[in-house]
Amino acid sequence: MVVGIPAHGKMTVIKVGTDDCSSWIKTSTLEKNPDIHDVTGYGVDDKLKVGGQRDNSFSMSGWYDLTVDTGPGDILDGHEGETVAITRMIQGTGTGLPTQAFAAVLGKYTETSPCDDIVTWAVDCAVSGPVVKTVQA
Repeated sequence: MVVGIPAHGKMTVIKVGTDDCSSWIKTSTLEKNPDIHDVTGYGVDDKLKVGGQRDNSFSMSGWYDLTVDTGPGDILDGHEGETVAITRMIQGTGTGLPTQAFAAVLGKYTETSPCDDIVTWAVDCAVSGPVVKTVQA
């Protein structure tokens, strides 16, 4: 049995526009969810399906940094409803490594302040258009 080499999440790089937000992000998720249409007609036992348009979403969350003026609060908070460019490199940066780039509308932005832990933030985004996969040069 051949076992591949797993990619470790710690290598992920995420940019919002030109701002590298990686050091504040703990989790990111790109969800691809296509429409699936039932085209079953009479006389068959098994349903027939065809794919339709893709409806992709992206979310990320992390810790809030008060010591900088270019942290996630400044980059994300107050920009809900705006469309931004997002670049996600799940294996880090380097020649031959994959990149996902897409436009996303910043949606729900949340800040959480537990009394016994650090302040965290989260944002849900609606991807607008395709997720373009390329290889870094």
